[in-house]
Amino acid sequence: MRKAFKPAPWLFPQPVTIIAAYDKDGNIDAMNAAWVGQGGNTQIIAELTPTHGTVKNFLETGAFTIAFADAAHEWEADYLGMTSANNVPDKFEKSGLTATKSEVVNAPVINEFPLALECEVTSYDKETQILKGEIKGITADESVLDADGTINPEKLEAIVFDPIKHGYYKLGEKVGNAFKDGTEPKK
Repeated sequence: MRKAFKPAPWLFPQPVTIIAAYDKDGNIDAMNAAWVGQGGNTQIIAELTPTHGTVKNFLETGAFTIAFADAAHEWEADYLGMTSANNVPDKFEKSGLTATKSEVVNAPVINEFPLALECEVTSYDKETQILKGEIKGITADESVLDADGTINPEKLEAIVFDPIKHGYYKLGEKVGNAFKDGTEPKK
């Protein structure tokens, strides 16, 4: 028997993403953003309220990065989501994180998070609160790469958000092969 629930934001898992941008003076601002997805090969889509300082900043600069939070930096990721730069202007500095300027867009890449998408703003609708961006580059720390140069999800130790019980979980072991297992007889 199944139990019925009212509609709720329960899409699981949700990657814990950190959106970072420079403000007009070149200071770094970053926020934890839950409602982020990808549409097609290079389009990022996110729902972000216009009251966030980070939204104001990426609209001014036209660029942002998206980092994938990892297990080693869960506290920092949560801090960036719990603290508003509108109230704590130096929240990025207080997080203890550091950043380097992206080589392809005018936005900071957070050094401690091992995977980042570097994006340009293509549109933002204040009414629907939908941000669309185009991925212009991707950088990954060598510590999360396999010998063949591809990203290893187990080394990445990305965390996901559970919107039902408000927990963070580290992605675990590989359980199958996408675009392959379904072509073979079921075991």
